[in-house]
Amino acid sequence: MTAHPELLPAVMNVPVPGDLPVPGDLIVARNRKYDGTAHWVVPGRYLGSDEHGHWVFQGTHEFISRPGAASYTESDAIFLIPHAGDWVATFFDNAHPHGVELYIDLAIELQWRRIRPGVVEFHMIDMDLDVVRSKSEGLFVDDRDEFSEHGRQMSYPDALVARMGAACDALTEAVAAALPPFDGRAAAWFTLGRTLP
Repeated sequence: MTAHPELLPAVMNVPVPGDLPVPGDLIVARNRKYDGTAHWVVPGRYLGSDEHGHWVFQGTHEFISRPGAASYTESDAIFLIPHAGDWVATFFDNAHPHGVELYIDLAIELQWRRIRPGVVEFHMIDMDLDVVRSKSEGLFVDDRDEFSEHGRQMSYPDALVARMGAACDALTEAVAAALPPFDGRAAAWFTLGRTLP
């Protein structure tokens, strides 16, 4: 799938047993930037896992925020946290106001932490690059300029820059080829998520 598989180490994103979510748990996704700056906080409900990762339902009208911005979600989404890799993916339904179907964030240090019964935090460092598919623009990579600028400002190591570039290329190819989990299987998780109380 990629010309440089050696740049894609098997980065495992496995919760430790005490932090392992169970169906119905509230999952609070907390993102930050490489320098520790807070980024998006998005809630959802844990649905379960399969061979590709952990699936979380993020419903319409949920309150989401980041420093300087806050809003309510305008469509349902399914959030996929892979068992291994430097990314997370959000699949949107047809109600997304801008026609976005898939939004993959390149990310590192994916970690889980149970904070109380029924509530698990998911933490990640957002690495700027995004693989996006929308109805109007098709498949494209977003925020290359932000990645370059933050790389200079926050002193991204050269090896990390190469790793993110390779992961971005591999994900773009996987989405273009409709390889699992980008092959429509999120639809079943939407159906399950909409049955939650």
